[in-house]
Formats: sequence, structure tokens, C-alpha cells
Amino acid sequence: MVEIKGLEKFATKDFPGTISSTVFLGGCNFRCPYCHNADLVLRPEKLPVLSLDLFLCFLDARAGWLEGVCVTGGEPLLTDHLEDLLSVIKERKLLVKLDTNGSRPDRLQALLGEGLVDWLAMDVKAALERYQAVTRSAVSEQDIQRSIDLIKGSGLEYMFRTTLVPGLVGPEDVLQIGRLLGGARLYQLQQFVPHDTVDPRFSQVTPYGREEFLDMADSVRPYFDEVRLEGI
Repeated sequence: MVEIKGLEKFATKDFPGTISSTVFLGGCNFRCPYCHNADLVLRPEKLPVLSLDLFLCFLDARAGWLEGVCVTGGEPLLTDHLEDLLSVIKERKLLVKLDTNGSRPDRLQALLGEGLVDWLAMDVKAALERYQAVTRSAVSEQDIQRSIDLIKGSGLEYMFRTTLVPGLVGPEDVLQIGRLLGGARLYQLQQFVPHDTVDPRFSQVTPYGREEFLDMADSVRPYFDEVRLEGI
């Protein structure tokens, strides 16, 4: 059974252009030190579980108003029986947006093949050669590249996202990611949030200032149809 670790009943930013809710699934195979979902990543077993029955009651009570559900984490593609959760959402004629870190392309391809996803968002942490350093994890560069290619070729709406973190992800990283993703429709740069971080030391890091952030956005606009900014 899928364990839902959190529910945002009305999510204004998670699913672009859609009146949506967001469900949070626990567990992640990355250890990005700046991640501000430390409990979901490190201690998901300590978080309360929302039963599937209660979640479905929530959806049914909002029939005709709610348009979609964003499924995020943690890393949702690590969750056993994720297909069951997505299926019951789709059965209610709701759209599904899936957030992923791109480390499980086989699972992603299977979900796409079953038509269980309508919108995709992938967090691109760094240039491929810096992935292990930034995520502090044993990650396959080939898997990340394959997920990027699957998303770009999916025919679905999608975005790629990068969180900007002083001392870890900066101007040169953004340029390299721009080249990696070149030709993608939508790229979102996100402000780092120094709160409840996986590595507590990052809670003391001051985010980039507005001008630095805007300069990085301007540097990669040639690579994308659209660049969006979040958190500034």
C-alpha cells in the first residue's frame, strides 16, 4: 500500500495552470544537503500516514472543483505500488503531475507507457559530472540523461528545475545545465530555502541575492523556450 505522508489540500504553485492538491510520499535515494524536506527524506517512518481511503474521500468531496493532483516526495518513483495511487486519481478524471529526481528512468518509462501521468517535473541537480558531489549519492549519470530524454520526448507538458545554492550550485553549474537541457520548453530556477535542511549546516547558508539570481536566469534564457523564477 502506498503511504501518503502529507497532503496540501490547495497547492497554488505545484501544478502550473491547474487547480490542484499535492500529496507527499516519503523516502529518497538522494541526500542533497540543501533539501528542506529533511523528515520526508531521512525519517519518513516517523511521519503520520494518511490512509488511502481518507485521501479518496478527500478527492471525491472535491469532485467538479479539483482538476489535478501533484505527486511529489521525497522521490515518488521509489514507492511500491505507485501505479495504484496514480490509477485511482486518474479514475476520478483528475490530471496527474509527477515530480521526480530522474534516477529511475525504467519506472518513469513504465508509468508513461501506462498513461498514468499528464505533467512531469524533474529536478536537475547539477551538471552530470557533479551529480554525485551535489546529491551526496551514488547516482548513474546515464540514468539522469535517460530520464531527461524520456521527458523531452514524452509529448507531455513538463518542466526541469534547479535549486540555486551558494557554494554548491552557482553560475557555472547553471550554464552547464542549460547546455545539458538545451531545447527544453520550460526551465525553472528555484531559490534555496535555508530551513529544515538535510545537512543542518545548510540552514545557516544565505541564499543568493536577487541580482545574482536574475543574472543566472538571463545567462540560460537562450537554451529554453521559457525560464521561470521561483522564490525571489
